[in-house]
Amino acid sequence: MTTAGAGASRPRASGLRQTVTEPAIRLRGVSRRFGALQALRDVSLDVLPGERRAVLGPNGAGKTTLFNTICGDFPPTAGSIVLFGADITRLRPHQRTRLGIGRTYQTSLLFNGLTVLENLFVAVRGSRPNRFSFRRPGRGDAATAKSRELAERMRLSHLLDAQVLNLSHGQRRQLEIGMAMAGDPRVLMLDEPAAGLSPGDRPELLRLLHELPRTLTLILIEHDMDIALPAADIVTVMKDGEVVVEAPPDRIEDDPVVQSIYLGGGH
Repeated sequence: MTTAGAGASRPRASGLRQTVTEPAIRLRGVSRRFGALQALRDVSLDVLPGERRAVLGPNGAGKTTLFNTICGDFPPTAGSIVLFGADITRLRPHQRTRLGIGRTYQTSLLFNGLTVLENLFVAVRGSRPNRFSFRRPGRGDAATAKSRELAERMRLSHLLDAQVLNLSHGQRRQLEIGMAMAGDPRVLMLDEPAAGLSPGDRPELLRLLHELPRTLTLILIEHDMDIALPAADIVTVMKDGEVVVEAPPDRIEDDPVVQSIYLGGGH
């Protein structure tokens, strides 16, 4: 097995400082059991601030469970999760969000009956104090201004008044990422952002990922290696709830363990 352990030395992410001392995300011995099913097994890894980390693996490898455990939807049954030095292992999802974790889901959570701007506004207001206020935003409202800024960053400014129901699949994915950015997260976690995208939509998604600021740590689950590898500094490959390979993108496709997972054969 060619696993690089969490404490092993490895190439630093491109553009990152060489003297980073505190990981953005640190997992130690994280496991998650659902009854008799062991979905995660003793997962340990470090993700550096500003790093782009791709998580690959076949269906049932534990990738989404790993995301849900980090985000608090399914707290670990063993192990610890640390966010920028703070132990968040037992915090609830909304508490982790306020500490700097933003995420998307495999299944769209957009409000189809609202416009692009209204969806972004709901996300921005939901990340701030007094988010349950029913006061109509006035002229110069900060949340509306932030929503427009996010639309521009996601290249959706020309669709502010479009109902989400009428967006293309690629535009919906762009909107989901924008909504995940509404709370100015320090760590952005994207669950299969390229799922269902047409070949024409994929280069646009890749451009958006490359344009995200390096002050933001990015972790993405992705089946499409044409998206995952160009977007990543480090790739983690999972199988049966375990991390089996951790390596730079240029070493992943030729790794014998990865080939055995994706092309068949013994392991």
